[in-house]
Amino acid sequence: MGVGVLALQGDVREHLVVLRALGAEPRLVRTAADLAACTALVLPGGESTTMARLIEAFQLEPPLRAAIAAGLACLSTCAGTILLARTIEDGLPGQLALGVLDIAVRRNAFGPQRESFEAELAVPAVGSEPVPVAFIRAPTIEAVGPGVEVLATHLGKPAAIRQGRHLALTFHPEITGDSRLHALFLRGLGPTPEGGG
Repeated sequence: MGVGVLALQGDVREHLVVLRALGAEPRLVRTAADLAACTALVLPGGESTTMARLIEAFQLEPPLRAAIAAGLACLSTCAGTILLARTIEDGLPGQLALGVLDIAVRRNAFGPQRESFEAELAVPAVGSEPVPVAFIRAPTIEAVGPGVEVLATHLGKPAAIRQGRHLALTFHPEITGDSRLHALFLRGLGPTPEGGG
């Protein structure tokens, strides 16, 4: 399978380490040609407005939209989830929202970097043991559409969701040493379920 990691900014190396440990051979994605070789893409955490500017600078928005429309599956964490959202409730004017996921998000919902924290989340889709995660300048998911499956919550709000073959997280699992959510994503890279988006 051709799994890419969007390598413009953010936690690129950490995702590569997890994916390789799971037996994948991920590739860095910085150009449309890189993207064309992928059937799945990880959009890492980082800074959403910076990532959006870099996507524009690298002329990646049109090929990203086309690839996703053609079936590219996405795993997004933190800022990556903001990029894939339909609505950014507190986004900057004109901030890129690709509209892949039927969710509304709020950026930096827990405050600045110094307010970052670790937690353990119950995610029944990956087993009975809680998943250790890090919330780093994390967004919150404020609303979900009818086709969105909530896999985990934190403080009463969705923190992990699945829509079709896309898996979106408001936190970072890649820096806490737990690979189960990445494994869940890789297992879902079969044919798109009916009604999946």
